[in-house]
Amino acid sequence: MAHDHDHEHTEPPAEIALRVKALESLLVEKGLVDPAAMDALIDTYEHRIGPRNGARVVAKAWSDPDYKARLLADGTQAIAELGFSGVQGEDMMVVENTPEVHNVTVCTLCSCYPWPTLGLPPAWYKSAPYRARIVIDPRSVLAEFGVTIGAEREIRVWDSSAELRYLVLPERPAGTEGWSEDQLADLVTRDAMIGTGVALQPGSN
Repeated sequence: MAHDHDHEHTEPPAEIALRVKALESLLVEKGLVDPAAMDALIDTYEHRIGPRNGARVVAKAWSDPDYKARLLADGTQAIAELGFSGVQGEDMMVVENTPEVHNVTVCTLCSCYPWPTLGLPPAWYKSAPYRARIVIDPRSVLAEFGVTIGAEREIRVWDSSAELRYLVLPERPAGTEGWSEDQLADLVTRDAMIGTGVALQPGSN
């Protein structure tokens, strides 16, 4: 593993999850919360607002060599330059995918995740099978996500912790020369910044 935990993590106690569910049910029952609106809000933060922040970071790195150098040297500071920082994103390290190396992130003991740049963690990121298998057999797990990594290419698995979280800088797709940062950001997916996906090809989104 590229980074080891140096502190103890535990799953949230089951009773807390039950209390949250009970509170949610009570609010819905009293008509104070619309379950459809709640689902939409969660979807927005999980798939749009958070990942869109990270996509802007990636697009700027693809467009600006000086920014990319700062991002790889000090991810926390470079990401903060764009206004993305705070809880769950205090200390960030950015790792770059290249033709020789593919990076993927995990939190093996819980679900540490860079919320300011990626939003809410997907359910599979928190699941025990992903957390265990990506370490043991990353090539097979990535193939299940539709990412085939040849045997000649190294896979590096980075273990996030409360002290340090990771963001993958995907390879820039060919055929995007001269594109604006907004156009490039549209090619960056959440999974590409976790490492379980790659950037979209032009015309595919």
